[in-house]
Amino acid sequence: MSTLRIRYSTIEFKRFDIHVRTLRDNQQFADPHGEALKLGISSATWPYFGIIWKSGTYLAFLMEDYPIRGKRILEIGCGVGLASLVLNHRGADITATDYHPEANSFLDKNTSLNEDPAISFIQTNWQELASTSLGFFDLLIGSDLLYERTHPEKLATFINQHAQPHCTVIIVDPGRGYISKFTKHMNDFGFGRSPNRTPPVEVNPDEFTGSALCFSRASERDV
Repeated sequence: MSTLRIRYSTIEFKRFDIHVRTLRDNQQFADPHGEALKLGISSATWPYFGIIWKSGTYLAFLMEDYPIRGKRILEIGCGVGLASLVLNHRGADITATDYHPEANSFLDKNTSLNEDPAISFIQTNWQELASTSLGFFDLLIGSDLLYERTHPEKLATFINQHAQPHCTVIIVDPGRGYISKFTKHMNDFGFGRSPNRTPPVEVNPDEFTGSALCFSRASERDV
């Protein structure tokens, strides 16, 4: 049985620090009971959930100051959940989702590291028909989700299934070429594209050239 190599690090925000437990690198793998394999997760892609990617860091810094009062928030494909950890530390009503069998374990350990309350987690795959038990949200966020040609339609469909009539969606994308298709599908569900969120000052534009896509939809009574 292989032993996972783990890395502990601290990410500094303006007003607080977030301590995170991640995989040491993207060569780690441990699926002794075949849970990931049953979900269609190969040994090559297994470690991706446990790495903090630049898109995820970008999203986390955006969430440091984002208005949260009165909002129910959903992070789609959270991985180790850096953005969820930031929101949780601020006292937000945050639900994290991912389909990887180890995501919840890492999230629990990371909330403990930061001495914060447990984060609501639901294991679900946004590429499939969503579970209605998730409910509806005022703000839906995610990072680096559009990496296959079928993803724009599937992600937009999942978002529509769980978005309140009046809501905001923020997706950080590294620029894989699917933004236009995703925007079209979001438009079909009544979402308008807003100007991209301004990059946080902590994000080096020379290291990350992606963008934070922002969409919003108003309920009929707001129109």
